[in-house]
Amino acid sequence: MDIVIRKVLPEEAYEYAVCHTNCWHAAYKGIIPNEYLANMLSDMEQIVERTRKRINESSNDEFCLITLDEKIIGKLGYSHCRDEDKPDAGEIHAIYLLPEYWDKGYGRQTMEYTLGKLKDTGYREVIIWVLKENIRARLFYEKFGFKFDGTAKEINIGKPLLEVRYSLRF
Repeated sequence: MDIVIRKVLPEEAYEYAVCHTNCWHAAYKGIIPNEYLANMLSDMEQIVERTRKRINESSNDEFCLITLDEKIIGKLGYSHCRDEDKPDAGEIHAIYLLPEYWDKGYGRQTMEYTLGKLKDTGYREVIIWVLKENIRARLFYEKFGFKFDGTAKEINIGKPLLEVRYSLRF
């Protein structure tokens, strides 16, 4: 069964934010502290407002919902690369599915869609940042040919974490 990937509408900011929170709970369990993840639920109103603002104000970012039989099963975000040393690259900054849709081919369909969109835009390189501890995601990206490019940075999401940059050239 094929998924539908479509641009999120500003009035869908709540659904997008709920999907974001649920995906984070599944993807980052055991990586990001439980307290941080739990606080996302109590901060839902703020997350919705930030989401709505980003959807309304962004001219370069694409925010998409991933649906199956009109049910939201994930979210996607991509744009021009935000890294100064990659001025000619595209970037995938969010690609998440709810856990009950993992390992069913929907991630592959989403990645193929996204890479196609970025390639059609004219990018010859795509980057994606991933938490070093997120082995599941790193293995997924590597299946598509992404490779760690040697760049890393420390971020704080409830605790200091190392984020590594993966790159794919077309």
